[in-house]
Amino acid sequence: MMKIQNLIGGRHCDASAGRTFEKLAPATGDHVAAVPASTAEDVDRAVRAAHGALHDDAWARAGGSARARWLLRLADLVEREREALAGLLAVEQGRPLAEMRMMDLPMCIDTLRYFAGWADKLEGRTIPTDGFMGRPTLNYTRRAPVGVAAQIIPWNAPLMIAVWKLAPALAAGCPVVIKPSEDTPLALSRLGELVCEAGLPAGVVNIVHGVGSEVGAALVTHPLVSKVSFTGSTEVGRAIAGAAAATFKRVTLELGGKAAQIVFADADLDRAIPSLMAGMFANQGQTCAAGSRVLAHRSIASALEERLADAARAIRVGPPTESGVQMGALINPRHLARVRAHVEGALAEGAVMLAGDEQVPPRGCFMRPTILGGVHPDMRIARDEVFGPVGMVMPFDTEDEAIRIANDTPFGLSASVWTQDVGTAHRVAERLDVGAVAINAWSPIDARLPWGGTKQSGIGRDLSKAALDSYLEEKIISAAL
Repeated sequence: MMKIQNLIGGRHCDASAGRTFEKLAPATGDHVAAVPASTAEDVDRAVRAAHGALHDDAWARAGGSARARWLLRLADLVEREREALAGLLAVEQGRPLAEMRMMDLPMCIDTLRYFAGWADKLEGRTIPTDGFMGRPTLNYTRRAPVGVAAQIIPWNAPLMIAVWKLAPALAAGCPVVIKPSEDTPLALSRLGELVCEAGLPAGVVNIVHGVGSEVGAALVTHPLVSKVSFTGSTEVGRAIAGAAAATFKRVTLELGGKAAQIVFADADLDRAIPSLMAGMFANQGQTCAAGSRVLAHRSIASALEERLADAARAIRVGPPTESGVQMGALINPRHLARVRAHVEGALAEGAVMLAGDEQVPPRGCFMRPTILGGVHPDMRIARDEVFGPVGMVMPFDTEDEAIRIANDTPFGLSASVWTQDVGTAHRVAERLDVGAVAINAWSPIDARLPWGGTKQSGIGRDLSKAALDSYLEEKIISAAL
């Protein structure tokens, strides 16, 4: 069993109180790691280490080109360790190795290199005015890091989302304190070791393990934290926003979703089916961008239901490290029970199970990919975020009806549109109240594209220059000449 430690001020250490909790593998139930049960005292040490690094010459005077070299070195190390990291992620998440190799690890490496390219390009601007009190002025801006950033990471894509937050913060010059999910401590612990190997100055990156109610809460309320970036549930995001408001901390919140995948009558179904399935079932459906609501034109709804159900039944469910497995285990028994309860509730409301009652491995938190028919937009299953391998097909008759159903949700993260008509595609995309629309694809994510939502899906953006800007302050300097 692995022993996980915190990373504080450049040193790996146990929780100050000496307490730990055990991490279980979702696919087997085996004990895989002892994890520090940190307290507010550990958080305070980490934040003060980060605050010290913010003003230490080793980091503060290093300049953008030095930050770029550190980020590029870290990218090289992640690339070197990609197989080992994929293995750790598969064990702690229960997610197939193939997905880590195809999605998470390449995205991590590319994100680090993308933001390394920005680190030495944080340019200010000059602003002409009519002068001041009869004298001409020179007005220019400087861009400076906002300060210490607290980054609270979810369990569904821990390494990838940590890098999404870490890379722009470091490029901007912000030291960070990372709080991993208690369900996924392994890969981020290894990332901490790679940070040290990359040679970043002590205190620039700190990692504190523990439960959210103690470690996360202490981070959000710490007076020396200037920015909080959180990915997770809308409920927790709401609490974080309220707590951060007391000291006017900047916040980036990437929260829940209930994405619609709209399939028009002219869609190329042979091309659409694999992407629709990925939208519903990638990462066992445990993604905020899960396209669980498939809205199908009534003329093709029955045929689409049949093809999706056949595809779902063909998915191989099993241990995440086993060759050929396409779907692994859900994160823990509590979450598995929650997802099953959603399905049972939908069936009680009149939904029909088209696929999903097949046998699963007897050990571990496994669930078959489930397709539901007979779902109406006012059912709970069509409105609540399930965060599991559950998709549903709902028919529509007109373009306006499809848009109305798609937008009739408190969430607004992403959506997909399937049609061969260019006008329909762009007209519908314009009217969907979400942060990202994919046309004839499912949620393409790239370091260069801003990622975030509207409504209760959050505030601000990860990735792209928008994320970099969220870690920077613009200071105006005016000189009377």
